[in-house]
Formats: sequence, structure tokens, C-alpha cells
Amino acid sequence: MATTASFGRDRGLQARMLLTMVLLGLLYVGFVAVLVWAGVGAIVMLVVVGGLALAQLFLSDRLALRAMGARSVSPGEAPGLHALVERLCVQADLPKPRIAIVDSPMPNAFAMGRSRRASTVCATTGLLRLLEPHELEGVMAHELAHVVHRDVLVMTVASFFASIAAMVVQFAPFLGGSRDRDGGQPAFLVVMLASVAVYLLSFVLMLALSRHRELVADRGAALLTGRPSALSSALMKISGAMRGMPDRDLRAAAEMNAFFIVPATVKGSLRTLLATHPPIEQRIAALARIEASLQASPARGA
Repeated sequence: MATTASFGRDRGLQARMLLTMVLLGLLYVGFVAVLVWAGVGAIVMLVVVGGLALAQLFLSDRLALRAMGARSVSPGEAPGLHALVERLCVQADLPKPRIAIVDSPMPNAFAMGRSRRASTVCATTGLLRLLEPHELEGVMAHELAHVVHRDVLVMTVASFFASIAAMVVQFAPFLGGSRDRDGGQPAFLVVMLASVAVYLLSFVLMLALSRHRELVADRGAALLTGRPSALSSALMKISGAMRGMPDRDLRAAAEMNAFFIVPATVKGSLRTLLATHPPIEQRIAALARIEASLQASPARGA
């Protein structure tokens, strides 16, 4: 069985999260500098952005859960799911998170929260119907790995920066601005260009981190349960069922793709370029290597 250290710490992921936060911070400082240069009301802007940042940090998980139609369930309402998560939390030395269910035929799961003690793991009714108990255990262990690694918080911050930039693009013509660049184009065009650049860079950083964190969470789940093949089987089932979902349902859930265990990807989209997750084939191959390593370990020790 996995130790707390092997399950809960990955230096590669920690380094990527730190680098992402540093780059996002520098990007954000440069963005604010452009807005100030353009003559936008800096004080009002900073107050508004600061308030939105605090709201995003403390309310983003609740808003996301509400947007998905998730509801918290008690042990009496979902005894099997509660027992499964509680057992995994004991093994991982992790406080038990809140447990929620989304009434949706789309099979999926995700985790939200800013810390290990303020987190929620959520499964859809479609997932609960689709998977066998050992497969569901692998999926829930994957979501708990995200909680342990705290990567959900970094993803939330990254998405916040992209959202702010998108908001500024939308309202740039109304933000004012007292300077023209070289006496030519209005300042709001400079603001719009900077906003687009911030949005794209934030999105790229978020994608790069998201892909790596999924592989790390897969590894954490495999070590915690000791059954990588169960998670592989779950990923194949979820991916197969997702391909049969109507495109309108996939589009409706697409905003949560970075947090899902398997993204709700519309068929025919630019899946390679804009994918929030590694290909299923890559994840299954990585789990197979872990399986082989776990099976070889007792033999080496014998």
C-alpha cells in the first residue's frame, strides 16, 4: 500500500505549480501595468480585481458545484460512496472531504476546494451506474490525489486570471483611458491586445499544468489502491461512454473540463491542441507500467 509520502508528494508537480504561479504573477503585474499606462481607473480597477480574486478563492468551488447542479449527500443518502471515500481517506491520512453527487447521465467525477480540509469530491449518477465498486474506488482515489496535491487551487487561480482578462476584453471600450499610443490608436486597443495575450498565456499555462497533474493523480490513485488496472478499466469505460453522449450535453459541461477525470470533449474538436488531459492511451500505458512495477516489487523482495 502507498505511504503518505509516495501518495501525497510529487516534486515534478510541485515545481510546475510553483512555476505556473510565478509566471501568472508576473503576467498579472505586467497586465496591471498596461492598464495603468493606458489611463484606466487603476484604483477602482485594483479594488474590483482584488475583490474578485478573494471571491474566486473562497467561492469558486461553491459556484462550480452549483453550476454543475451538485448536491452534498449524507452517509444515509449514499452509504456506499461515503464508506468507500472514508476508507481511502484513512489509508491516505487525509481529512474526509464533503461528498456530492450530480444527477447527470454523463459519467464523470471531479474535486474542488482550496485546501485539504475545505474540499469536495463529486461523482455523477451516470458514473455510479457505470462502474464496478473497484473501478469507482480508483476514480475516487484519483480525485483525492488532487485534493492531497492542492493542484485544484492552482488551477482555480489560473482560470481566474484568464477570466479577468476575458472580462477586460469585453469591457475595454468602456474602461476609458487618457492616453493614445504615438498619438494614433486609442488606448483601449492596447488594453484589448494585452488582455488577449494574458488570456492566451494563462490558458496555455493552465493546459500544461492540467495535463501533468492528471498523470500524477493517476499514479497517486494506483499507489493508494494498489490496483492500477481498476483505474485503467474505469478510464476506458468513462471514455467509451463519453463518446456516446450528445454533443449538446458535452458542450454544456465543457467549462469544467480541466477538473473532470475525463474531459467532456465534443467529437471533432481540436482535441490534441486544446486538450486539458493527456490521451487516454497515454494514461493507460502509464498505469500499466505502475502495475508491472507493483507486481515486480514482491518478487524482488522474495
